[in-house]
This record gives sequence, C-alpha cells and structure tokens, in this order.
Amino acid sequence: MNYDIIVVGSGPGGYVAAIRASQLGLKVAVIEKAEIGGICLNWGCIPTKALLKSAQVFKYAMHSSDYGINIEGEINADFEAIVKRSRGVAENMSKGIQYLFKKNKIDLIVGTAKIKPEKIVEVCNPEGNKTKYFAENIIIATGARSKELPNLKQDGKKIIGYREALTLQKKPESMLVVGSGAIGSEFAYFYNSIGSKVTLVEFMPEIVPLEDKDVSKQLARSFKKAKMKVMTNSTVESVDTSVELCKALIKTKKGEEIIEAEIVLSAVGITTNIEGIGLEETGIKTENGKVIVDDYYNTNIPGYYAIGDIIHGPALAHVASKEGIICVEKITGIDPEPLDYGIIPACTYTNPEVASVGLTEEKAINTGMEILIGKFPFTASGKASAAGARDGFVKVIIDKNTDKLIGCHLIGENVTEMIAEAVVAIKNNLSGKDILHSIHPHPTMSEAIMEAVAAAYGEVIHL
Repeated sequence: MNYDIIVVGSGPGGYVAAIRASQLGLKVAVIEKAEIGGICLNWGCIPTKALLKSAQVFKYAMHSSDYGINIEGEINADFEAIVKRSRGVAENMSKGIQYLFKKNKIDLIVGTAKIKPEKIVEVCNPEGNKTKYFAENIIIATGARSKELPNLKQDGKKIIGYREALTLQKKPESMLVVGSGAIGSEFAYFYNSIGSKVTLVEFMPEIVPLEDKDVSKQLARSFKKAKMKVMTNSTVESVDTSVELCKALIKTKKGEEIIEAEIVLSAVGITTNIEGIGLEETGIKTENGKVIVDDYYNTNIPGYYAIGDIIHGPALAHVASKEGIICVEKITGIDPEPLDYGIIPACTYTNPEVASVGLTEEKAINTGMEILIGKFPFTASGKASAAGARDGFVKVIIDKNTDKLIGCHLIGENVTEMIAEAVVAIKNNLSGKDILHSIHPHPTMSEAIMEAVAAAYGEVIHL
C-alpha cells in the first residue's frame, strides 16, 4: 500500500506528526511494535505523574491536621493500588491516541519496522509475516530506552530501569537511585514519599545538574528535609546483587562508602533506538548515536526524516511533538519557523516541582552578558502560605543592556504550570518591564514571577 507519509513510532513525536499530516490532507500510516503512545504515554511522562499524584495525596493525608482536618485511624499507602491506578491512566491515554488515529483516518500498522531504500518500509507483524509499504516521505520517530552502564547492568529484579520502577510488585523498603535528572529525582521523591528509605547518588556536584545552581541546591535541601540521603560528586563503582540486599560501592570525595538497598534504580540517561532499523542499509548518517538532520529534520537521504529522542537536542516529549509538527508542515509546503532550542522549557515533577527556560545565571555570566537577577521566595507569597507550600522561589535573569528576559528558574508547588509565561516572554523578546507592568492576579503563585522581575529592578513590594 502507498502513503504520503509513514511515521515509524507512535510516541509524542510520531503520533503528533501523523495527526498534523492528516489535518493537512495527507494519507498517513503509523507503524508501532508496542503500545500506542510510545514510552511517554505508557512508561514515562504519564504513568509517573500518576504515581506522583498519589504521593501528593498521601502527603496531604499524612499532614491533614496542618489544614485543620482530622483523619482518624492509620493512613497507609496501598502500593499495589497506586501502581494499578498509574497503569490504568496510561492505558486510557493510549486508547485516546487510538481514537485520534481513527478520527483522523490514520492507518495503524502493528509490527516491527525496517527502513529500506527507495522509500520502502518493511514491517514484520507479530505473526512473523513481512509486508512492504511505500511512502513519499518517511518520518523516523523510534525514541529511546533506559541507558545501561557497564558496571550497572540491569537485571530487571534488583537493578532496574524506569519501566520496572513503574510496576514493582511491592514497595521496596530501601532504594538506591543512581542519577538525579528528571527521571531519577522523580522516582526518588515518589518512593521516599511512600515510605521507602531512599539514597540518591549523582556524579555531578549538584542534583538536577542542568538546572540553575540555586534551584539544584534548594531541591537538595527539600529532599534532605524529607529524610532522603543525597550524595553528590559520587559514583557507583560496583553493585553486589548476590546477597539479600544489594551492596553498592560508592566512591565519594571523602572516600568509599557501602550503601545497602533492596532495589537499585539506574536513571543515568537514555540510549536511542536506532539499531537494526535499516539506517545503514538506507545510507542515513548518524553521529554519536544520533541521526543527523537539518533544521527541518531532513536526513541526508531525500524523503527520510527523523525527530524526537533519536536526533540531537533535548529528549523531551514536547520537543518531539513540536519537531513533528515542523517537519510535516515543511513537507506540505508551509514555511514554519525552525525550532529555537534555546527556549525549551524543562520540568521536573518532584515536590517541590522544578521548571526552567532560557539561560542559567552561570551560562549568562559565561557569555559575557551584563545581567540583572531577581529572586522572590515563596515564603513571601500569600498564596503559597495559604497552601502550605512555602518551599522554593522564582529567579529571573534579565539582559541589562537590552532589558530582555533571558532566563527564568522556578522551584515550588505547581511551578510547572507557571513556566509557560516565561517561555512566551522570551520567545517574543519581551522585556522585564513588560512582565512587571502586566497585572498578575492576587493571590496566586504566578505573581511571584512579577515580583522576581520587580526585585531585579529594585522595585519589589512584598519582600
């Protein structure tokens, strides 16, 4: 069968590209060998947020008396029910994508795809039968998987990745989390919140190392306040799984330390799914495990495109989705603006949450810019105090010479819902004064952005 576009992979890059292509009048097929919606909907973004919501509700129940609510009897986190709810949320979201495919008349082809020359995709279905499909344009969106280190091989039982962390049969009494990026920090927070003894190990000097240092330090303080052990400048040298509790040898600046844990979660990054999919046979070039593309996601072979985690750039669902839209619109003759990778929002859904966009203070200084920095703590926010969520702050960075907002870094409750204001401001070259002179509703957490900008100009009112 012939198509205008075949998309290989149904994650947030693939399915969004397919839907946009259908909207633009193209005949589209999506090839998927596993669950519709890819890792994000089934094993990443969505089910983890369901777990984290359960942790938040449990925290509220445990501290209900702080809000004048008395709950009698023992409060327990039913781990099995929490996991079941998370899987149910993921399944419903996956069904939602299937509905969207039907609504947009997109053909779903179930099986393992292999890219071939001459714009052919060969699909091996679950029964082992192979069928060839032709498309004028082929978009590769095969995503990524959990990365394995040589000294931290995952066995799926004692040393696990994020998939197993989502579906453990019982709550572990103790867990060692290796890597403090978004995945590691979120799982560390979740398991710590429901009563596991958690140790978080990070190779870099700060946890969530891509964030502004002030944010990283605040999150570390919050984790330690929640009785989580945080070890930075540390590496896992080896793990002995032959005993009842895993024995991890941790190398720190002060020497070596043995940490015992029931489960070791490896969250040290991801590896792209580009092996065995036909790139070499087709002649598509790669570099350092990533497919090489231009600003509109063309590979070096005409008619073949790549988006999402398999190309250079942040491995984030919203990035993959935007890449898919830009790619398809360019194919159909629309002239979309290339994606500016300097203003990609990043979010970590711990408690407190972390959200950021633009330059950190350190990066801004290293560019030689003269900058203004404004900071507003949530301890001074009326809404945060009323909500019992006073941890954290908003930090803004403004170019002193142009008055433009160039960075915004937040840590606190619900800040992932607030970062879009800063994204829009930076994208449209708005000045700090534009934000300052825009009325923010009171009382809200979001007015802390305005107050942080005011602090940068020496005009802050509530601090």
